Amino acid sequence: MTNTLPPWVNYFLLPAINLLVAFVVSGLVVVAIGENPLRAAWLMVDGAFGSARGIGFTLFYATNFIFTGLAVAVAYHCGLFNIGAEGQALVGGLGVALACLWLGAYVPWWLVLPAAIAMGAAFGAAWGFLPGYLQAKRGSHIVITTIMFNFIAASLMNWLLVDWLRPTGQMAPETAVFADGGWLPKLTGLLNLFGAGLRNTPLNLSFFVALLCCFLVWLLIWRTRFGYSIRTMGLSPSAAKYAGINPARTIVIAMMISGGLAGLMALNPVMGDLHRLTLDIVQGAGFVGIAVALMGRNHPFGIVLASILFGMLYQGGAELAFDMPTITRDMIVVIQGLVILFAGALENMFRPQLSRLFSTMHRRGVAPETEGAA
Repeated sequence: MTNTLPPWVNYFLLPAINLLVAFVVSGLVVVAIGENPLRAAWLMVDGAFGSARGIGFTLFYATNFIFTGLAVAVAYHCGLFNIGAEGQALVGGLGVALACLWLGAYVPWWLVLPAAIAMGAAFGAAWGFLPGYLQAKRGSHIVITTIMFNFIAASLMNWLLVDWLRPTGQMAPETAVFADGGWLPKLTGLLNLFGAGLRNTPLNLSFFVALLCCFLVWLLIWRTRFGYSIRTMGLSPSAAKYAGINPARTIVIAMMISGGLAGLMALNPVMGDLHRLTLDIVQGAGFVGIAVALMGRNHPFGIVLASILFGMLYQGGAELAFDMPTITRDMIVVIQGLVILFAGALENMFRPQLSRLFSTMHRRGVAPETEGAA
């Protein structure tokens, strides 16, 4: 028996089966509380895609997940499991906020944006550097260090926002509202060109920045020498070392790129929506990015699709809780957790069965050739 699968099975059928099982189990939860699961599913899909407003919110949430999914994927290609996107995004928010506070009152947004991108990425990369360095030079486990750096980031930001960045006379731990130059344009006008008739939606220009990052990550991983080094390190560190690749350098740079991508996530809530820095800008997007990357098979195209799916769960879940009061917000979190469980943690649960099935079909000559690696 071979463990390989055709690409279309590995990249589309297997995630679809995981997703279907997650929704079936979620449906059983809905049945258990006495509601119709088909109606609940329809309300969720309609809330996410049934109106221009719903689409705007869905893509707004998806933007966060694209950034964090890319961050996890880059580290994963290097054989690293970056759990720290949550903290890296939060520290990246500090870089974005400082750029907006310093420049927003003097120059327009299109001049502030490059500075915010550079500072958000730099702050996130700096927060990813230390776990990468500890892994490369001291053998510290990247999962443990990135988890701990999430807590350190939260404490650091709490101290900065309370003691240093909070305006005088304000109780909430947040910065002042940015001047007009620190506001990223919304895409409401663009949607209205297609007859949406929207007044407001949080979807903003950072959505296109996220898509640009997808292209750049694809270019880096599959079209550059350093990307080849990253993938070689992820597949076989010993082979990479034998080929002359510097493992420590590759690990540290990969973690910095990963942290920089996570830091860019802050563009969406800080510069695009809230127009100030608060403690809750990430809202779990760093952890969702892990499931997004796994479900998207660590490929930018798959990450975009998985991000839209999780954006639907967030936006559609909020509408479902509103239209079906017996399904509380906690129940929505349970449904989201089940999808993350089956799409992320249990992504390989059905792989052995599919491998046996396609191996048998291949021997009988009714299945296409399998790919080289599962």
